[in-house]
Amino acid sequence: MTGTPDPSDATPRGEPATRTLAMPADANPNGDIFGGWVLSQMDIAGGATAYVRAEGRVATVAVDAMTFLAPVLVGDWFSCYAKVEHVGRSSIRVRVESFVRRRSGAQSIKVTEGVFTYVAIDDEGRPRPVPPENPSR
Repeated sequence: MTGTPDPSDATPRGEPATRTLAMPADANPNGDIFGGWVLSQMDIAGGATAYVRAEGRVATVAVDAMTFLAPVLVGDWFSCYAKVEHVGRSSIRVRVESFVRRRSGAQSIKVTEGVFTYVAIDDEGRPRPVPPENPSR
């Protein structure tokens, strides 16, 4: 085992966070979706997950260990799964894994993964403590 994630490993390690369709406007002339679009979709998924855990507003402060495993193509269903990995005083670290389902098949393919760090912020944009975990959520 090399430590490199296997794109055929189609078992997400998190909860469904987002799903969208990769469109031509988000692609280069070869039909490959831009990495920036992929990153933004993952940030939306991670941010939504952090928002729920923080019970309010969060801001992205870091993206670590981003790995692109396979291209995302125009027409792919692009899904992100997110899982909170760590909660600090005001920070939340979320692992986001992304999978596609190609137009030509039913197989789910892992295309990216990354770790995003968010900070809980108040209405003025200042860091605030993350509330204790609510077991009913």
